[in-house]
Amino acid sequence: MEWDAVADELYRLPPEEFTAARNERAREARQSGDRRLADDIRRLRRPTLAAWASNLFVRDQPDEVEPLLRLGEELRRAHQNLDGKQLRELSARQRELVSALARQARQLTTRAGQRLGEAAQREVEGTLHAAMADPEAAREWSEGRLTRSLTPPTGFPTVGGIAEPTEQPADRTSRKPAGGSDSKAAAKAERGSERKPAKTGPDSDGKPAAKAGRGSASKSGPKAKTEATGSRVVDLSAARARRERKEKLQRARKEAKAAGREADAQEAELTAAQDALEAAEDRRQRAEQRIAELREQIQEAEREGKEARVARRDAEQRLRKADRAAGAARRTAEDAAARADRLAEETTRETAREATRGTKRETTRTGR
Repeated sequence: MEWDAVADELYRLPPEEFTAARNERAREARQSGDRRLADDIRRLRRPTLAAWASNLFVRDQPDEVEPLLRLGEELRRAHQNLDGKQLRELSARQRELVSALARQARQLTTRAGQRLGEAAQREVEGTLHAAMADPEAAREWSEGRLTRSLTPPTGFPTVGGIAEPTEQPADRTSRKPAGGSDSKAAAKAERGSERKPAKTGPDSDGKPAAKAGRGSASKSGPKAKTEATGSRVVDLSAARARRERKEKLQRARKEAKAAGREADAQEAELTAAQDALEAAEDRRQRAEQRIAELREQIQEAEREGKEARVARRDAEQRLRKADRAAGAARRTAEDAAARADRLAEETTRETAREATRGTKRETTRTGR
């Protein structure tokens, strides 16, 4: 397992999948015995939605990267040369290219199942502008491992990029040593060794020369005795200085060890805080996506409600029309039934009269 391969794998994933996948890869590295790789993987930060959209574009559209970088170089060169005409032409090309690439990034995120809002879209455009304005930003963008969107600088730098800060050749008092207490102890020990006086006449065993030759001391008298006493004082001072340096070094090492433990604890706290931030950011993005979905559902429900109200109005009109038509049909049917009843009664009466007249005729004929 290599760090670059793991980083490329993780930064291809949507933001909501990043943290779980990163923790799993760190756990695998730790189980394989590579604790340093596990810690490096653990330090990888979850990208924002806009940063992920920029990474996705770089990885899915590699042919679009080089034209943007070339245009950025031309813009910086024109800015350095103060070529107004070329700057106007290149700025127009810049606006067109950034707009087109940002739309492509938005389409890619949509196909990947993510919704890129207007704010995130502006962050993608800002990242593209930054990549064109600053060579270092261009390098970060083209690697496809952004965790946050890039901010374009105020004004273009020179072609060579941002100038390196100049060092102060003489005054170094404002710079603290990198090693903290260790460096201070070492500096004091070095100054102590520079001030250490040389021994006056000791032999190879470190004893004063006065003891090595008593004859010369007896011949020299008080002068030789004074030199021997001075030599012993020097030896005692040197031993005391060595002991103090040793004690200071031990204290410095203890302080460095304690500082290392504190740094590890703070690093762990930083990682926990970053994880908490990532989790909160993930929740925020999910909430915003849910809000967007609910808004769409509300809009759809409002459209359906409007259509339902229109349909109800049409149905009510149709009902009223049908009711009027049904009433008219009922009245027509009732009139027709009444006419039929009258005709039936008239027919019955006429039939009865015809029967009566027939009977009378028959009676008359028989009587004759």
